[in-house]
Amino acid sequence: MSNETATTTTVEAAPAQDPSPQHGLGASLPSAESRAKTEGTFPYAADLWAEGLLWAAVLRSPHPHARIVSIDTSHALQMVGVRAVVTHEDVPGSAMYGRGTADRPVFASEVVRHHGEPIAAVAADHPDTARMAAAAVIVEYEVLDPVTDPEQAFEAEPLHPDGNLIRHIPLRHGDSEAAGDIVVEGLYRIGRQDPAPIGAEAGLAVPRPDGGVELYLASTDPHADRDTAAACYGLEPERVKVVVTGVPGATADREDQGFQLPLGLLALKTGCPVKLAATREESFLGHVHRHPTLLRYRHHADADGRLVKVEAQILLDAGAYADTSSEALATAVSFACGPYVVPNAFIEGWVVRTNNPPSGHVRGEGAMQVCAAYEAQMDKLAKKLGLDPAELRMRNVMATGDVLPTGQSVTCPAPVAELLQAVRDFPLPALPKDTPAEEWLLPGGPEGAGEPGAVRRGVGYSLGMVHMLGAEGADEVSTATVKVHDGVATVLCAAVETGQGFATLARQIVQETLGIEEVHVASVDTDQPPAGPGCRGRHTWVSGGAVERAAKMVRTQLLQPLAHKFGMSTELLQITDGKITSYDGVLSTTVTEALDGKELWATAQCRPHPTEPLDDAGQGDAFVGMAFCAIRAVVDVDIELGSVRVVELALAQDVGRILNPAQLRARIEAGVTQGVGAALTENLRTARGLVRHPDLTGYALPTALDTPDIRIVKLLEERDVVAPFGAKSASAVPVVTTPAAIASAVRAATGRPVNRLPIRPQAAVVTNGH
Repeated sequence: MSNETATTTTVEAAPAQDPSPQHGLGASLPSAESRAKTEGTFPYAADLWAEGLLWAAVLRSPHPHARIVSIDTSHALQMVGVRAVVTHEDVPGSAMYGRGTADRPVFASEVVRHHGEPIAAVAADHPDTARMAAAAVIVEYEVLDPVTDPEQAFEAEPLHPDGNLIRHIPLRHGDSEAAGDIVVEGLYRIGRQDPAPIGAEAGLAVPRPDGGVELYLASTDPHADRDTAAACYGLEPERVKVVVTGVPGATADREDQGFQLPLGLLALKTGCPVKLAATREESFLGHVHRHPTLLRYRHHADADGRLVKVEAQILLDAGAYADTSSEALATAVSFACGPYVVPNAFIEGWVVRTNNPPSGHVRGEGAMQVCAAYEAQMDKLAKKLGLDPAELRMRNVMATGDVLPTGQSVTCPAPVAELLQAVRDFPLPALPKDTPAEEWLLPGGPEGAGEPGAVRRGVGYSLGMVHMLGAEGADEVSTATVKVHDGVATVLCAAVETGQGFATLARQIVQETLGIEEVHVASVDTDQPPAGPGCRGRHTWVSGGAVERAAKMVRTQLLQPLAHKFGMSTELLQITDGKITSYDGVLSTTVTEALDGKELWATAQCRPHPTEPLDDAGQGDAFVGMAFCAIRAVVDVDIELGSVRVVELALAQDVGRILNPAQLRARIEAGVTQGVGAALTENLRTARGLVRHPDLTGYALPTALDTPDIRIVKLLEERDVVAPFGAKSASAVPVVTTPAAIASAVRAATGRPVNRLPIRPQAAVVTNGH
């Protein structure tokens, strides 16, 4: 086996067809930034520079919980080259901020609630001076006992003025007295996964002549960041501008607002541009992580394996502050039963504050944790009933028209049975030789010291689901403008390109609609109308929908004169490959000739149908749409050492419509790889609230050698009629489904319960047949 096979591979889901178009929807159009990123010339936030630049550094708490007795900045201010030091006393506006709930201080003032919480920030002439000055700020602490067990948070003294309980959702669906012939129970724990952005946070703040400030950031939600900053600085939003610089990949809220806000404060105080480039340690301590979760489940089924009732208790650890934890809990509770028909469900969900690192939005939040638990339960049911695990799942899968435990009908395509059947029928990979020629094929690789005779192969299944867009009444809206001049189209939309491919999609939409090949997507800043955050497939739906509507309006402007001249409606004209033709062939001209030097433009909005919050019984139409995925995992486990090698992941996914085949495959592969990390290696460990090894040595991301063969065996195109283009979110659902599939395969190989993620070696060791 060559080294090339260690990297991601795929199998085309569809039979061979005619070559794909070179532009427009359906083409594998490459990213406009791909060349610059490959050559290393792409300007990231860490590359920014300005005349008279100062450097910033942030002093962070070494304790997870302590009372601040005093803060002395005098020594730092006396250091040569130090231009300013700011603390909570220097915040002129709102001292609190937060993505969902404004409960987090810009700088801790009386109490620190997590390891790494900002205390002060320094601006100096040199980055080393700034770091030394931050270390010279003397803080006297009264160390307090941290609350790190979320179960203890219910009885502990309040850690925050808002209390320890952030939200409680009791979901009630069906008959509470219903019971099944077969009952299985389980307790599951999910670890703290970090989004681990490729580039750590960096940014530049530049004061403006009007007393405002411009922030140059790798922001994924620039308008929300601007509004937060303006409130903190005591300025009108119009006097704060956020300019989005090169984003080095984002799978979550990669930008820590606690990192952004000191930048502007220092720039306003010094009157100079201020730059801050976080270390990897600061990045780990500052931004949010996946919610560690404790889950207790009880599944009831009849003798044929049909689910009768699901009971569950779900406890999410929010860390010190609320952030988006309320939304994560709603997702976890709503999808606690998975893509299965469950007539009776009784779920209790809580999310609480602790002194652990902060949690928030990470791709698939809430859904990934419950998927690992309910799929473990399905494996237990199958074993107790003596059924094939895939067959048990097939007997219970959801379909369009079924009802979620929240009472919401699934109106979008839900081809779960077809997805499961596709991975079930896909040929299994060949078994390795007894003595592999390449030792790295053994679990643990050549240094694993494993024996081929101790290796066991396992096959497992998982079905996952995610929601798209915001939920529970979130107002999802985006605005876009399309301009055409001199045969070139320009798209203006504040949707940030985070690696999800929106900028490429926007070009394809305009190419498809207007027949103009040269399309540019303008850089993003807050002078444009808002487009919202880049998560949950939002920009494909709402921002792509806004671009399409604006492009269609320009198309009408372009075609109306021709239609009027020939006495026909614009609907009878079509644009293909830059040519305008009529249905009867009478009219045939080019788009360039039709434009005739004119400048056309239009602005449009896209706003999906509204949703509603869950009520006191966890009922309500809370979600706009859903996406589904089935994965079959094949693993080799060394049952003496507990090391695991994922051999292959076969995936089938409903994608609505394939808009860019190459881009779609890349997004799915990236999501699967992130799921592999959550299953086997990624866990930001803490000891009584202190983060251990906050670096990429102590936090193990999967590499190319850890990534298995990824076989995309089916991409089901069943368009969602309410979504623009009919497309669905692509990358979150593989993240959700992959860890559960790997855990299922390890269970099959070892017979062990595997009730914790990431899977620890001791969980896969088999001794004396157990």
